[in-house]
Parts: sequence; structure tokens; C-alpha cells
Amino acid sequence: MESIHGFFYHFVHIETAEREWNSEVSIIDTGIFICGAILVGEYFKGEIKEKAEKLYKNINWNWYTDEKTNQFYMGYSPEEGFSGHWDMYAEQLMLYILGVASPTHPINKSMYDDFKKPVTNYGEIKDIVYTYCGTLFTYQYSHAWIDFRGRKDKNGIDWFENSIKATLANRKYCIENEKNYRTFGENSWGLTACVGPKGYSGEFGAMPAFSNLQGNDGTISPSGAAGSIVFTPELSIKALENYYNHFPKLWCQYGFRDAYNLEGKKAWYAEECIGIDKGISMIMIENYLTGLIWKYFMKNEYIKKGLDRLEITQKKKEREKV
Repeated sequence: MESIHGFFYHFVHIETAEREWNSEVSIIDTGIFICGAILVGEYFKGEIKEKAEKLYKNINWNWYTDEKTNQFYMGYSPEEGFSGHWDMYAEQLMLYILGVASPTHPINKSMYDDFKKPVTNYGEIKDIVYTYCGTLFTYQYSHAWIDFRGRKDKNGIDWFENSIKATLANRKYCIENEKNYRTFGENSWGLTACVGPKGYSGEFGAMPAFSNLQGNDGTISPSGAAGSIVFTPELSIKALENYYNHFPKLWCQYGFRDAYNLEGKKAWYAEECIGIDKGISMIMIENYLTGLIWKYFMKNEYIKKGLDRLEITQKKKEREKV
């Protein structure tokens, strides 16, 4: 695949590997890809690990950094240059760990400090570091590979515990808004990016959030609850059982379809099974069942180094257990 300074395009043609749809050179999708490469490198070792490490070392993290803000840009296109910033907490924790540990183009560890981490309460759920749209995927993706359990950063943030709280808040929001959306309920929750009746949207979210959530239309994706199974196992399993037992049209040859919506005159079910939503579901279910993804990924020397440099360390009691 074509790359620019080691970063890859968001979408590529499945047969030619060429840029598709004039998509951007994406730092977050490159990060997700590299996490997957590091994982399989640790699992298979040998030539696979060598190739994964080569891909990682090729990335020039500093090129994608805005020195004025000390933040990563969000997108880049050859036609328009850089755009946006990763200026507040979302799914990008992996980028700082990968970037600070790079043996070729390391970033300054202060970049981890220079994105906003807004904190608020949602009812009885206290001190949630929340994301712009409150979409669940933002609390999941870095956790798919990085085992944050038992770790806190130097400011006392426990990112794993934070994702538990955000997931509980997402479910609470769906229960409280059941009167507004027939699809919502105690076992139908997990507002996250997915395809809806009007097309794909990353705006399906829950409080707490900065946005006013007008993007919500009653669409629920099974990947919301499935991707949170490591945070809320019993509640996630109940939701998945509800989808499987009561909504047979939501099931297809690949498992659950991407989403469903009961708000119109006729119930709507997605035709698609979107890969990234299937991906987070499968990885998190495997982590819940066996911890295999965490086990191998956390063996990588650069991941260990990145966590240490950012001072995201195991809490004292957890260190004593080890």
C-alpha cells in the first residue's frame, strides 16, 4: 500500500491497494493497523515480527504533529494538507504510546499531557473523562490491544475504570431515553458509530458529551455492547442475548448485522456487517474469554516502553500480585 511518511490512507481498494474515495492519510487508522501488526508479530514471531517492526519504524510521528499546539493533526490529504487536531480525549491513546516509544521518530511525552481530558458526572456515575460525542467506540479501541487494567497515569487516571464508567453511563442514557426511542432499553444500548437508516454516522452518542446528540435517531449497534464486554460483561451479554433471541432479522451469516432501528413505521435492519465494528466485537470478546490479544500485545518491548515513558504504571497492589 502507498504510504506517506509511514502513514496509510483511510480507505484503499481491496484489490489494488490504491487510495479509495479520495480518503485522507489517517493517523488513527494507521495506529489501529500498526497495533494489529504488532500483535500478529508477537504471536507468530520470526519474519512476521520483523515486517511489523519495519512498518512501525517507518512512521514519522513528528511529521503528523502540530508543533504550535503540541498535538497530533487529525487528518492529511495531499490536496489540502493537514486538518483538525486530536485536541481532546477519544480513541487515540494508542497513538501516544506508539509515538513516544518509536525508536526512529519519537514524540515528546508532553503530547500526552496536551490534549483535553474533561471530567464530569452522569447521575451517580462520578468523574468520567468523557469524549466529544459520547460514542462507545472512543472508549474501546485503544483498550482492544493495550491492557490498562490495574494501571493509572501520573495524574491518577485509570483509563480502564473510566471506560467502565462511560459504558455504564451510555447504558443509563439509553434507559432514561427509552420513552423517546423505542429501540432503547436496559438490554438495548451501546450508542456508537455505525450505519443507520440515513447512512453511516459517528454521531450516535450518549451523555456525557460536548455535542447535543441531535444525531441520535434510535439506532443501536450490537458492537456497542459487544465491544464493551470486558468492561461490563454481565450487562453486555444480556444485551447480546436480547438481540439474538428477540430480533432474528438482526442475525446473518456473519453474526449480527451492523445495527437496527425500531423508530419508523417498519423496523429497520442494516444490510451491512461493517468490518471495523465486527473487529472490535471479536477482539474484545476474545479478551473477555481468554485475554489472548492483551497477553501477546503487552509482550512487545515498544508498548512496554511507551507505557513506562508516559508513566501509565501498575498500581501498587497490582504490582505486588505480579
